[in-house]
Amino acid sequence: MIVLDCSAAVEIARDSAEGRALAGLMHEDETIVAPSLLLVEASNVAFKYFRAGLLDRAGALALLEDSLALVDGFADMAVLAREALGESMRLGHPAYDLFYLVLARRLGATLFTLDKGLLSLCEECGVDTVHELPTDGE
Repeated sequence: MIVLDCSAAVEIARDSAEGRALAGLMHEDETIVAPSLLLVEASNVAFKYFRAGLLDRAGALALLEDSLALVDGFADMAVLAREALGESMRLGHPAYDLFYLVLARRLGATLFTLDKGLLSLCEECGVDTVHELPTDGE
């Protein structure tokens, strides 16, 4: 099972070198989940690409749809909130990222992220992550 964060979902949807490397590590029948926070974060990323002139409206919507289509199921943030806040305070790290870490830990899943700070926290907390990604030189 994989927990997918926004950085990973967007790069897979964009078909970047890092995204292709992550996608290559997914098994066809593997379940992919994310906290419902991904809906908000991916929407915001698509908006930022639109605002920067990197995507038109249709492209921004497609980026959002492609990012969300990677996920088989969304975990309710209300169920994760107390634990995420507790870990946030304990680790001194923003709560946003801790929703992904807590979900991966609860499920015994591998967290796919490109966020170096979150990768470091996962290592510290014993949560399985993908560490180094071979890319095709992009």
